[in-house]
Amino acid sequence: MLLSISDTHFKIDLDLWERIWAFYFNADLHIPLAHIVRASTEEPSSDWREVRMPGTAIPGVIKAGTYYTSRGKEFWYVTRGSNYLTLELKDEFYQKIVLTIEQNQTWADQLNERLAI
Repeated sequence: MLLSISDTHFKIDLDLWERIWAFYFNADLHIPLAHIVRASTEEPSSDWREVRMPGTAIPGVIKAGTYYTSRGKEFWYVTRGSNYLTLELKDEFYQKIVLTIEQNQTWADQLNERLAI
């Protein structure tokens, strides 16, 4: 997974295997910065009432794909570890995007700095 920030967008480019696990074959996720409400590194809430469609879930190993929750539609690509980057969105297909990535705090700080401008 490659992440980048331009003047106007936050870009999430999934590699082939990440697309397969998430059953996500659309264009990469390019979110306008104006549509990001906040970025955090807190562990996101998750419960048994979520409906995965489509995606992959192996408890303790991977949670990837589109999930329908009481909070709205969410995209998850989470693997072992606790380096969460959670994006709360407005006016987007997904209400939330949850990733596990290295340097999650750095990415959250960079995004929140851009949102404060």
